[in-house]
Amino acid sequence: MPTTSELERMLRGVALRVTRPRVAVLSAVHDHPHADTDSIIGIVRGDLGEVSHQAVYDVLRALTTAGLVRRIEPAGSVARYESRVGDNHHHVVCRSCGAIADIDCAVGTTPCMTASDDRGFVIDEAEVIYWGLCPDCSTAFSS
Repeated sequence: MPTTSELERMLRGVALRVTRPRVAVLSAVHDHPHADTDSIIGIVRGDLGEVSHQAVYDVLRALTTAGLVRRIEPAGSVARYESRVGDNHHHVVCRSCGAIADIDCAVGTTPCMTASDDRGFVIDEAEVIYWGLCPDCSTAFSS
């Protein structure tokens, strides 16, 4: 996990002013991949004390826009945030408990980036979500 000074450097690197809420939110996302907003609010409040929901939402929006975090929203789930950005990875989601894990691209560097028909779009990202049961849930269902 990045140190406070590394987080501050990341913020400065994308021309964002370093504030305690920004550092706390960025740290929470790094420490808790795929956390939802309410979880991040709880973590930040544990670090800083009282901070408004709106302040955390605003910071998450700024960090996402700046490319420091990525927002994902699997079907049927609230928005979640991760610090793994700038690569072509995907996600696997448990149909039972909702656990989410990262999955690297299956073959080659970006095979899912080649659509069979791009309809004239210039494609720069593909979002693939695999669904199934996590190890804990698959064991529970087979018992």
